[in-house]
Amino acid sequence: MQLKIMPKKKHFSAGRVPLILFLCQMISALDVPLDSKLLGDLVQPPTITQQSPKDYIIDPRENIVIQCEAKGKPPPSFSWTRNGTHFDIDKDPLVTMKPGSGTLVINIMSEGKAETYEGVYQCTARNERGAAISNNIVVRPSRSPLWTKERLEPITLRNGQSLVLPCRPPIGLPPAIIFWMDNSFQRLPQSERVSQGLNGDLYFSNVLPEDTREDYICYARFNHTQTIQQKQPISLKVISAKPSKERPPTFLTPEGNESLKEELRGNVLSLECIAEGLPTPIIYWIKEDGTLPVNRTFYQNFKKTLQITQVSEADSGNYQCIAKNTLGAVHHTISVTVKAAPYWISAPQNLVLSPGENGTLICRANGNPKPRIGWLTNGVPVEIAPDDPSRKIDGDTIIFSNVQERSSAVYQCNASNEYGYLLANAFVNVLAEPPRILTSANILYQVIANRPALLDCAFFGSPLPTIEWFKGTKGSALHEDIYVLHDNGTLEIPVAQKDSTGTYTCVARNKLGMAKNEVHLEIKDPTRIIKQPEYAVVQRGSKVSFECKVKHDNTLIPTIMWLKDNGELPNDERFSVDKDHLVVTDVSDDDGGMYTCAANTTLDSVSASAVLRVVAPTPTPAPVYDVPNPPFDLELTNQLDKSVQLTWTPGDDNNSPITKFIIEYEDAMHEAGIWHHQAEVSGTQTTAQLTLSPYVNYSFRVMAENSIGRSVPSEASEQYLTKAAEPDQNPMTVEGLGTEPDNLVITWKPLNGFESNGPGLQYKVSWRQKDGDDEWTSVVVANVSKYIVSGTPTFVPYLIKVQALNDVGFAPEPAAVMGHSGEDLPMVAPGNVRVNVVNSTLAEVHWDPVPLKSVRGHLQGYRIYYWKAQSSSKRNRRHIEKKILTFQGNKTHGMLPGLQPYSHYVLNVRVVNGKGEGPASTDRGFHTPEGVPSAPSSLKIVNPTLDSLTLEWDPPSHPNGVLTEYTLRYQPINSTHELGPLVDLKIPANKTRWTLNHLNFSTRYKFYFYAQTSVGSGSQITEEAITTVDEAGILPPDVGAGKVRAVNPRISNLTAAAAETYANISWEYEGPEHVKFYVEYGVAGSKEEWRKEIVNDSRSFFGLKGLMPGTAYKVRVGAEGDSGFVSSEDVFETGPAMASRQVDIATQGWFIGLMCAVALLILILLIVCFIRRNKGGKYPVKEKEDAHADPEIQPMKEDDGTFGEYSDAEDHKPLKKGSRTPSDRTVKKEDSDDSLVDYGEGVNGQFNEDGSFIGQYSGKKEKEPAEGNESSEAPSPVNAMNSFV
Repeated sequence: MQLKIMPKKKHFSAGRVPLILFLCQMISALDVPLDSKLLGDLVQPPTITQQSPKDYIIDPRENIVIQCEAKGKPPPSFSWTRNGTHFDIDKDPLVTMKPGSGTLVINIMSEGKAETYEGVYQCTARNERGAAISNNIVVRPSRSPLWTKERLEPITLRNGQSLVLPCRPPIGLPPAIIFWMDNSFQRLPQSERVSQGLNGDLYFSNVLPEDTREDYICYARFNHTQTIQQKQPISLKVISAKPSKERPPTFLTPEGNESLKEELRGNVLSLECIAEGLPTPIIYWIKEDGTLPVNRTFYQNFKKTLQITQVSEADSGNYQCIAKNTLGAVHHTISVTVKAAPYWISAPQNLVLSPGENGTLICRANGNPKPRIGWLTNGVPVEIAPDDPSRKIDGDTIIFSNVQERSSAVYQCNASNEYGYLLANAFVNVLAEPPRILTSANILYQVIANRPALLDCAFFGSPLPTIEWFKGTKGSALHEDIYVLHDNGTLEIPVAQKDSTGTYTCVARNKLGMAKNEVHLEIKDPTRIIKQPEYAVVQRGSKVSFECKVKHDNTLIPTIMWLKDNGELPNDERFSVDKDHLVVTDVSDDDGGMYTCAANTTLDSVSASAVLRVVAPTPTPAPVYDVPNPPFDLELTNQLDKSVQLTWTPGDDNNSPITKFIIEYEDAMHEAGIWHHQAEVSGTQTTAQLTLSPYVNYSFRVMAENSIGRSVPSEASEQYLTKAAEPDQNPMTVEGLGTEPDNLVITWKPLNGFESNGPGLQYKVSWRQKDGDDEWTSVVVANVSKYIVSGTPTFVPYLIKVQALNDVGFAPEPAAVMGHSGEDLPMVAPGNVRVNVVNSTLAEVHWDPVPLKSVRGHLQGYRIYYWKAQSSSKRNRRHIEKKILTFQGNKTHGMLPGLQPYSHYVLNVRVVNGKGEGPASTDRGFHTPEGVPSAPSSLKIVNPTLDSLTLEWDPPSHPNGVLTEYTLRYQPINSTHELGPLVDLKIPANKTRWTLNHLNFSTRYKFYFYAQTSVGSGSQITEEAITTVDEAGILPPDVGAGKVRAVNPRISNLTAAAAETYANISWEYEGPEHVKFYVEYGVAGSKEEWRKEIVNDSRSFFGLKGLMPGTAYKVRVGAEGDSGFVSSEDVFETGPAMASRQVDIATQGWFIGLMCAVALLILILLIVCFIRRNKGGKYPVKEKEDAHADPEIQPMKEDDGTFGEYSDAEDHKPLKKGSRTPSDRTVKKEDSDDSLVDYGEGVNGQFNEDGSFIGQYSGKKEKEPAEGNESSEAPSPVNAMNSFV
């Protein structure tokens, strides 16, 4: 028998017969209610209610009080043991026991010593039902010993050395709290350099001269006795000599690389690492193979101490502290093991049983190591206790069966390991008690209608009584209502109605007797405000009236109160209150605010508010037209089974006559909170006769409508529950469709609660084969939406009916609908498959349809699988990609679009039903004719020279036939971006490289390139390229000209040749092939973001367009993708803007002649340079550079070969590259090629086959005497710029 705090609900429905409600619960243990009268009569074993702590440290200056309090019936007697033997308090005049208590008081203040009474005490509380025992209470007096006398020598150290000042406090009880202070009792400052350890010692990572003092004093505070002991002062002198040499960290504590730490579960884990070093080390903490708990981790002592609160076994592991300074780091690993004293998983609970019942005591504890469980009965180990046949011990559980009154006892569970113990008392109390009703008799419950009613029946008895409820003195019937019976005997009426009024009887029975109690229930009408105060805007000095009309139950007397802004009305004679009105005269500005009418009864309260706004006097305003105010005072009359009359009072029409009223209803039983349209009546009516449905808990509301709009809804009416009836309709959307070849799944849309017309809604499902003579098969199912018929033949038509029924009867006979049992895969493949190739990308397929019987389901169409046939070698390398086209219905032909020309295809056809595909037809192959090819896969321009460009390409990825030739069309683009004459060139189909000679130098060309088959020309690919200015070249050599790619990719030799508005960027690349490059550039010295241009294909040059004349730019080249890398930056300057531009200068005869002469001179100079180099001589570059000095080049410092200081005040021009480009777009040969040879480092400086320079540039070159010449070599401008960047 158990009275639950949280009620467990059981639902019962009332029928047409008297309702008897039973509370029958098989519970092996019962709770005794906290009723003073009941507790005074029942016997109960002792229970320890208060005791001193297990580790009890006492103050030796005060009397000793050892607590032991217990309760029981009859009151228990007390006895004590000390150090395991009986403690006879009568023999010691200093020891007394408090009356009615087991608490001991030892009077040591008059005489005696606390040490005399040190020991282990245990209290026993005993009565006729058993004995309870306390914990073992270890009593120890606190101790605060003095420091031993010692002579402390002064300490002298050099600046920077480490130091540990020991504290070593005396051992007290409890342990002392340590802190360091000076003679003036001021705490010594601590920091990352100086701190106190957990052991109390003071650690210096390194000492400073300001650490010198003579009063380093360690204090020990003993809180229990409120005493402080101090150590002898320590003197420290730091010599201010040259500081010690800086050193990496080492640990002062703990020692070594590893240490162990053990902590108990639930305690605070404190780990400490203090290091010395110069500079002062910083401490970091990590947990190996884990993370530190976020909400439980704290750092103390400048992060030298790591603390984790509430540690558990999961916090075990290796923790590493790291001490680090600028000279190094040192690690120390602390291996932490978390042990656990015993802790409860499930402590035993008191059992109250009746004779013959069963029960269990469970004692479950955990710990590390696993605790041992021991049982005692009445303080005696169960092994030597008197035998009890109803008791069986199974480890941590005691099982009781068929208990009797002699089985009553107090059991103790002791869970212990090496770190501690737990002791719990739990009694078994066997009681035989007849039922008792604890609730007072003839209580009158008053409840507002439509609210829950709770009728109490608190009870007790052993064995557990059953509870029965009756209505009326003769057990009158309870019709069509829902009740909830709680486990504690309370009867709940969820929605109390007027007919719920009456007398209710609660009866409790067990085998020892019976008890009953009567309570009375009255249902009252709710209090309502049928006329609420309304928002008002009045002029200053005028009068305002608020109306508040209240309707209430006749037996309840309401109290009406008016409030202003939720407070009392002002004490002013201008405010007057009569029965239904609040009147305010001579309104002032202070009268504005919110006025509330509150109506209170002893059972409920309601309120309504309105705002008063005070305005200045104005001319009479025009009438305000608005939607009507909502109707109010809704009442239900003439309540019949299927109709009711609704009456209401209209609200104000706000100067626009009401045209109609709209009535809505809510079904609180099935769809609470959802309102549905019920009816509409004329605006002159205030009554409506409403047709109702069975078994619906109706509420109504009304809205008024005028020419302006619709009002807000009125307050809901009272609820009205109609009687149940048989359903008047059947489920909709009945379907029969099999999901397997041998089943029929019948589905329907269930009726909702409103349509059910009564409780117990079910469905009668009937079926038979359409074309057979079978009888109907029927089954009644619950309120579900599906039923599965098994064992049906495959795809057979069925007639199906679904009829609704409830507890009252059946719905009308439903009409039959047709369905089909489950489909199976088709059995026959389409035959006579023919293919007609329409063109190179389109084919038409024909086939003969399969017999409908072989489809075995709903014919959905035909599906064509087709794929491109491949050679056996290609099939092994990759999976054949099949394409699918589905043609709906009973079609016998279809078109295959999107085919690839000049290809061999294979196809088959399959029939499809709702289950899936049938077998495939025999494969049919066909060929598509040739078509035009796709564009060439790639087009690259390499090896640009003065008058030639070489084109390389890859064939089209889809030739779509046999290639017959390539067509190349190209035309020049002049400086104004106008296109020149177009040249056509046919190239054999077996070529992938072609060189165009006799082109104009320094000219941009646009190329159009496409392939051809016998059918026609394919798509073209375009590209642009520029012939170089001269043989020195700004574009890179041909990729793959005898070079070996570097394993680690890199971009080097980034150069830029600039003109007025564009620049040619080139570079050398070493690394894997098929790399996508990009060029980034921006104005040098600015903070704007880099502008990015993508380079087509893998070429190593790019033209930047749209640059600003006379501007210095920075540029760099990078690679796209995961292995992206970026070159070093370069800087170039565009030429100054020119007043006029010479158009097509390259076509002028005089210019061509001049260029030829310059080229011949350059060739002669190159030959002379090579001859002199081979003879070991040096070309006097330094003298030539001095003679042709460019005023825009900044001077170099002779000591390190770098650029001199740049000053914006001089000429506002940025640094130049070593390879200089004048404004006329030509490169001075004497200032470039000669220097490239001279600036090379030994054998690394050499030329490639195409004349481009290869080698490692150096940032600085030592001055060496030149053979036959006393001048020294100048450092390379290119190297100087690389060093700068």
